[in-house]
Amino acid sequence: MADKKKLLLLDGSSLAFRSFYGLLDLNRFKNQNGLHTNALFAFNRILERLFQTEEPTHMLVAFDAGKTTFRTEFYDEYKGGRQTMPSELAEQWPYFKVLIEAMGSKTYELPNFEADDIIGTYARQAEKEGFEVVIITGDKDLTQLATDQTRVDITVKGVSDLKAYTPESIREEMGIEPLQIIDLKGLMGDSSDNYPGVRKVGEKTALKLIKEYGSVENLYEQIDSMKKSKMKENLVADKENAFLSKRLATIDLDTPVEMELNQLTLAERDAEKLVSFYREMNFNSFLNDLDHTEDDRSDSFEEIVYEAVETITEDHFSNEMALYVEMLEDNYHYGKIVAISWGDEKHLYTGKAEVVLQSDEFKNWAEDQSKKKSVYDAKRTIAMLHYAGIELKGVTFDMLLASYIINTNDSGRDIAAVAQEYQYTDVSFDETVYGKGAKIAVPEDNAILFEHLARKVQAILKLKTQLITELEKNNQYDLYFEMELPLAMVLAEMEITGIKVEPEQLEKMKVEFSKRLEEMEQQIYEEAGEEFNVNSPKQLSVILFEKMGLTPIKKTKTGYSTAVDVLEKLSVTVPIAQMILDYRQLAKLQSTYVEGLLKYIKPETGKVHTRYIQTLTQTGRLSSTDPNLQNIPIRMEEGRKIRQAFVPEKEGWKIFASDYSQIELRVLAHISGDEHMKEAFIEGQDIHTSTAMRVFGIENPKEVDGNIRRQAKAVNFGIVYGISDYGLSQNLGITRKQAKEFIDRYFEKYPGIQAFMERIVEEAKEKGFVETLFHRRRYLPDIKSSNFNLRSFAERTAINSPIQGSAADIIKVAMIRMQKAIKEKNLQAKMLLQVHDELIFECPEEEVAILEELVPQIMENAVDLTVPLLVDSNYGDSWYDAK
Repeated sequence: MADKKKLLLLDGSSLAFRSFYGLLDLNRFKNQNGLHTNALFAFNRILERLFQTEEPTHMLVAFDAGKTTFRTEFYDEYKGGRQTMPSELAEQWPYFKVLIEAMGSKTYELPNFEADDIIGTYARQAEKEGFEVVIITGDKDLTQLATDQTRVDITVKGVSDLKAYTPESIREEMGIEPLQIIDLKGLMGDSSDNYPGVRKVGEKTALKLIKEYGSVENLYEQIDSMKKSKMKENLVADKENAFLSKRLATIDLDTPVEMELNQLTLAERDAEKLVSFYREMNFNSFLNDLDHTEDDRSDSFEEIVYEAVETITEDHFSNEMALYVEMLEDNYHYGKIVAISWGDEKHLYTGKAEVVLQSDEFKNWAEDQSKKKSVYDAKRTIAMLHYAGIELKGVTFDMLLASYIINTNDSGRDIAAVAQEYQYTDVSFDETVYGKGAKIAVPEDNAILFEHLARKVQAILKLKTQLITELEKNNQYDLYFEMELPLAMVLAEMEITGIKVEPEQLEKMKVEFSKRLEEMEQQIYEEAGEEFNVNSPKQLSVILFEKMGLTPIKKTKTGYSTAVDVLEKLSVTVPIAQMILDYRQLAKLQSTYVEGLLKYIKPETGKVHTRYIQTLTQTGRLSSTDPNLQNIPIRMEEGRKIRQAFVPEKEGWKIFASDYSQIELRVLAHISGDEHMKEAFIEGQDIHTSTAMRVFGIENPKEVDGNIRRQAKAVNFGIVYGISDYGLSQNLGITRKQAKEFIDRYFEKYPGIQAFMERIVEEAKEKGFVETLFHRRRYLPDIKSSNFNLRSFAERTAINSPIQGSAADIIKVAMIRMQKAIKEKNLQAKMLLQVHDELIFECPEEEVAILEELVPQIMENAVDLTVPLLVDSNYGDSWYDAK
């Protein structure tokens, strides 16, 4: 049995679509480039599960080669009713093959044939060679391929659940043989593939006829003996359609495939390609699970000379040096320094943390503003040393920030990666010396650790000039030295300051939410007419679709779906559906945010200290983690109430909040130069009302109701984010045709915006990148790709990156100037948080009036645009009250 060969055949086209619609969370699943990744995520998940459960020796993923096949040659309307692929899936399409091949499998497509035909051909070939065959698809047509050697698994819920079909199970469920499924399709047709069958003959009638007559051919041979009926009339009238449909449903088992079975042997995974793919897609969970060993250490690189210091003197320091502080934990607000290395072109030094940190000489040098320090990740280094009682000053270069600005395409870089990128081959690192996961520990051999750190310091020293030269060449010197590097110091201060969170308030909310959840449960029970487990989809399905008799929307393996999209559609007319949605939202708030935030309160400070990631996004926007304070849901009142727990550190102080009003649309108006949009902002009009009036032909702003304004708002912001007609239709609950009409009318009324979009795409093709107002670049390697999907995604990125990136840059300038102004004016106020377009401060009550004048003045004048920037400010006893 050990030599048993098993061929796994996947219907790639079908599974890709199932993956997309089965995990339709377009906002959550995006990478740092804005690429939608939901289908790729779900597809990867099913591959992982199949490898574990099936343990194949051979594998192939088949794809449709195009819309034209031998079937369309004799039936033009075949699959003619299908809508075009949503752009959010189309942009992911090229990456499926990258993933599959990295997993060790082959992919295959054949002009003029479908994936079904490729699968059928290889399945029959494999059976003759003694293989066990397993087919995975979302298309029940393939169940005709089931034999004693071939099992067909059909997806029944996205791609998470599979239902196995064998000849025995098909006989038991349907009472026919697998090959008779072709006859069944001949009579009943297939609306999804758009072939007709016989009118008024559904699955139930078709099954009855096939069980009686055996095949379409036998039925028509004996049709004269059939009793007179309306069904007989339809059968006679549609005879041609029945045979046509059977022909269309029949999978070709002898397609001219070129690969031999032995070429389908499943290869070893390519760990390097998978790591690269997962990083590009932001699939951190898969990355963590990947059992890979990255050992960059080379046996051939030159020896490095460094001194392991036990006693530190002033002679160990000079006026300009590189510094690297090592901590094993990612979250430096809670971690512990293990060792430190520093040096210049002449000498490199390393020492244990307890030796270096207790040295007055090191502290004096670190806190001396006149001593210039080059580091890797200034913010992290400043924070780590702060907790050790040292206030690092004089940082003049940050290798991480420099490399990020030069090339934002790789946000997951480390010193080794940057060194290799710049072909600095005499420096190499062994990043695995600390172990992995729970095994992480300081190496017992200090020599390994010390050499590792000395190489990092050497890399910072060697690459500094090269990186600065590159910044100057790209016209990014000011972006780096005037914005990103000063911002790192500001962010370090904000993170260290933290924001006070009252655990009592969260505990109180926890009780309130629990009570509210209980009340909501009772209301749901009353509406349902009985008690049941609200958290059980199975029980809810029974209540909604059996007890209450509602019309099901989607079927699953265990019953009818009660997923969010189903409940949202039902909620329009069914109160209990909205109650369930509200209940689920509140339950998530309780577990993720109320209980989750409690875990992040640092006992020593009573505060949460989020970490701002400055080098993650390609647009330059900051992201927040541990905890993510930019993502607290505020659409529900209960979500907004979570902000009640965020309070000033001192009694009698206030939380002061200021945020930009529609900054991205204002940037769009400036960059595009569209006169109509500029006019709206200059005259102080509500831009969404103004857009609604123009797009829908409304003359009086009072006639723009909330729904029309909402639609205009969705189009306005959709344009900024390169939304498709599919995406807009999903957002507004309208048809794609209506969504396309909205977008077309928008461009008609804002011709300057359409002209800007065309212009920026042409510039991107010419230069290979686009820029923000501050020369932050977004490289677009696929802008000239022959692949339509890759090229169109790059074109949308070219349009929205300068807008989003410029908005991000503007608030960064404002933050730097605000921090400077607070210090110059000797204010007690502190800047605590940045949440997208909003800045949060705490201050004594007597400084509120000063901030009311100072903050808008600085934020609104951070950059000179052709339209005014507008800032809204509020204050209160908590973050909630300030909003």
